[in-house]
Amino acid sequence: MKFDTVVLATRNPHKAEELRAMLSGLPLTVKDLRDFPDCPEVEEDGRTLEDNAWKKASVAHSCTGLPAIADDTGLEVYYLLDAPGVYSARYAGEDATYEDNNRKLLNELRQIPARKRQARFRCIVALVHGQNEQLFEGSVEGNILFSPRGTNGFGYDPLFRPENFTQSYAELDEEKKNAISHRGRAMKKLISFLKD
Repeated sequence: MKFDTVVLATRNPHKAEELRAMLSGLPLTVKDLRDFPDCPEVEEDGRTLEDNAWKKASVAHSCTGLPAIADDTGLEVYYLLDAPGVYSARYAGEDATYEDNNRKLLNELRQIPARKRQARFRCIVALVHGQNEQLFEGSVEGNILFSPRGTNGFGYDPLFRPENFTQSYAELDEEKKNAISHRGRAMKKLISFLKD
């Protein structure tokens, strides 16, 4: 699959910056939906992360005519039967902030001891280019801290401590986080696919 420009199916500046950094080793011009203000907002109403990633990439590809990359990520807390999962971004409601979602999660786990706070971040990255559609998955095991720590991340990063680390995602520098993160692992598979 050969192309020289891709569009990231996001307007989120944090996510665009993170994905752009991961793609920086490829000879690609990387745009995002802020470059295409006429593209419609996509309602993430899929029942799975795969549904949402595919839908966002498909709409971005249709709107821009460019190969499109989209991801959907969920935090799956085992004690909560994999919630918030596909609803991670709107766990505390449709217009919830990152802080609202974190507060709700901490409240749900308020009496739960450390040994029962296991979770994983799971990410699905979709690539849509014409009739070609590919999905790539990455995940990271860890657990949920008792209070937020760090300022380098977004979303649930201040609450998630990856396995074999003492720091939260939000306490790791960007390079270290990208090397071990769920999104980083899915993107490595995508990058390997693009290189082949």
